[in-house]
Amino acid sequence: MKKYWHVINIGIQNNLAYRVNFLFRIVFGFIPLLATIYLWRAIYSGKPSGTDVAAYSLAQMTSYYLLVTIVDVLTAVSEDDWQIAADIKDGNISQFLLKPIDYLTYRLCLYFSSRLIYLAVAAVPLGLFLFFLRHYFIWPADPAAFGCFLASVVMTGLLQFFTSYAMAMLAFWVLEVSTFIFILFAFEYLASGHLFPLDILPHAMEKVLYYTPFPYQMYFPVSIYMGRTTGNAMIQGLFVQAAWVVLSYFIARFAWSRGIKKYSAVGG
Repeated sequence: MKKYWHVINIGIQNNLAYRVNFLFRIVFGFIPLLATIYLWRAIYSGKPSGTDVAAYSLAQMTSYYLLVTIVDVLTAVSEDDWQIAADIKDGNISQFLLKPIDYLTYRLCLYFSSRLIYLAVAAVPLGLFLFFLRHYFIWPADPAAFGCFLASVVMTGLLQFFTSYAMAMLAFWVLEVSTFIFILFAFEYLASGHLFPLDILPHAMEKVLYYTPFPYQMYFPVSIYMGRTTGNAMIQGLFVQAAWVVLSYFIARFAWSRGIKKYSAVGG
């Protein structure tokens, strides 16, 4: 374990070198969030006072997008899939085949270190943003729901990482994986709840989405926090989310084991 703590330490130091880049990315990332919030305000302003849209009040809808931003800061896979694919294409993984270090664990440590720095840099601007919109922010109903929310956020991060890792393994077979990564990102953005709460969709469509891992990459933890998923549905959802995490992990391992048999590199 000592070597992986060292990897995390190196990852933190490398990410600190780009802290200004992180800050600008975070600040400008609030622009589409503001646009979305003002769009929903315009929608609600055209309705009688106190009217809900798809069982969401204006405060709940605003809270939803604020929570999506928070979960995204904590769990988003920024450039890990591109870097993994580049390591394979450029032959950089050869060094890991000759050393007693597991590549997946190595990349997972770097992912956690980048999230730590990203969160540290985002804390102040995100805190100010939440402060100015505090009248619209809804706090969790009880500590138990908040605890389940945190557990779900951890699994969301793992699910996103393992999914991206498995997608990057395509670099063993194809020269350019960017198209596949963009397609996956598009599906995640639409089907995970980034763009809109999934429960505003027709019930049949929402039910179909729950047979995929996408809702568990964003909407599910947010729905726990907001009290829209409770009781047995919440417990069952946590088990299903855990199952997706385990499945994505084994798919990532399987893709690596198959890909490494095809891998070849020359030079040094």
